[in-house]
Amino acid sequence: MSNVFDTDSPTNLTEYSVSELSGSIKRTVETAFDQVRVRGEISGYRGPHSSGHAYFSLKDDRARIDAVIWKGTFSRLKFRPEEGMEVIATGKVTTFPGSSKYQIVIETLEPAGAGALMALIEERKRKLGAEGLFDAARKRRLPFMPKVIGVVTSPTGAVIRDILHRISDRFPVHVIVWPVKVQGDGSGEEVANAIRGFNGFQPGGEMPRPDVLIVARGGGSLEDLWSFNDEIVVRAAAESEIPLISAVGHETDWTLIDYAADVRAPTPTGAAEMAVPVKAELEAQVSALSARLQGCTSRQMDHRRQAVRSLVRALPSLDQLLAMPRRRFDEAAAGLGRGLELNTINKRRSFERTASHLRPDVLSNRIAEHRQILAERMTRAERMVERLIDRSKSRVGRADVVFASLPMRLKTQTARMRDHLANLSRHADTAVRHQLTRARGELSAQDRVLQSLSYKNVLKRGYAVIRDDENRPVSQAAALSAGSGISIEFADGRVGAVTTEGGAPPRKRSPKPEQPTAPPKQGSLF
Repeated sequence: MSNVFDTDSPTNLTEYSVSELSGSIKRTVETAFDQVRVRGEISGYRGPHSSGHAYFSLKDDRARIDAVIWKGTFSRLKFRPEEGMEVIATGKVTTFPGSSKYQIVIETLEPAGAGALMALIEERKRKLGAEGLFDAARKRRLPFMPKVIGVVTSPTGAVIRDILHRISDRFPVHVIVWPVKVQGDGSGEEVANAIRGFNGFQPGGEMPRPDVLIVARGGGSLEDLWSFNDEIVVRAAAESEIPLISAVGHETDWTLIDYAADVRAPTPTGAAEMAVPVKAELEAQVSALSARLQGCTSRQMDHRRQAVRSLVRALPSLDQLLAMPRRRFDEAAAGLGRGLELNTINKRRSFERTASHLRPDVLSNRIAEHRQILAERMTRAERMVERLIDRSKSRVGRADVVFASLPMRLKTQTARMRDHLANLSRHADTAVRHQLTRARGELSAQDRVLQSLSYKNVLKRGYAVIRDDENRPVSQAAALSAGSGISIEFADGRVGAVTTEGGAPPRKRSPKPEQPTAPPKQGSLF
């Protein structure tokens, strides 16, 4: 302090320098308040500084005082301070001459109960939670790849720059910023109106509707973040039809909008990372999946190709497949000739049995029988007609007197009966003629079949039938012996002959220009 008296000064007041005045105030305050107990609510606490000291404020509903706990004292505290806790601090009041501020240097600290603001927040949290605004069931999942993102924050702070920069680095999309105040009077209403305004956008309208909303603000004290504890903001966040990300304050800061939002982000930058994926990672993942798909397709084709080759090796060859059918075909072809011969013999026997019943005398007898039956029926009919006529005449004779007036009717009836009898006679003659014609046709058809199957037609083509002395057909040369009498039947008659030798022909005999006997199986033509 300077005691020099300045004669030029208009007053006799002592003049101090700034440092002198600040030092004097510091000594006065420290002397007057060297040991005090202060009750207040902790505000702005962010944990110990990197130096180890802790800086925060103590406040009540009307005033606020800065506080500091030095590193040595902080390590000796029985409990750690927390944001919003009401405490009783013991220490001394001092000033900081560099900024003309005063603060309390805390030496001991003990809890005094929850602070008024924290109590209000807890009460509001219980009220809104009871209404179901914080239920996990109503929270929606964020879209994986939004096209438009709406941001509710201050347009001048570092928060919006961090969000835009992070979105641009990860996945550039269209960002719409709704500028609002994030601190002070009316800030809560602006944030709520911004959330409802984004929800009011119509899909396909002039302004694109966001796919996700981010409500963001930087860190601060409980008072600085108080707007995001307002009931109007919490209700607007809960009513939002667009998925909402809350990014208010730092990771240790919690506000009521964090409970109502669909997702809480620890920082605004973390909200940007939650909102959009990393484009480069997606491209790398797509490339990796495409390469895996191609590799899988190639391996699958190789596997299928190897399986087909294995199946081809397991299949039998064409010769193996056709071996059994060829064998069955050969066996069938070998037995075909014998089968045809047996079938021909069976058909011939069946024909002979049927032909034995088709002799002309049998047909003639049947025709005679039918004629006799028809004649007898005609005779009976004539007799019946005569009897009817006689009966009618007797009746007419007896009833001449009664039916004298009906001569014409009787004549008409008699004439009708005669005409009917004549018609019956004509029908009978016609039926007999038709039956005879049908029988002749059937007989002619059977005769044609008999002639077509008769061996005599074969004889006309140059063949002959050899018979032994008992008139039995001979089909093999071994059945004849030398000197046997045979008859040879040609188409126009028979001639007799005597065999010169019998049995099979000798082995070393020279061939003759003509064969005296017919070849074996002469009678098998089918």
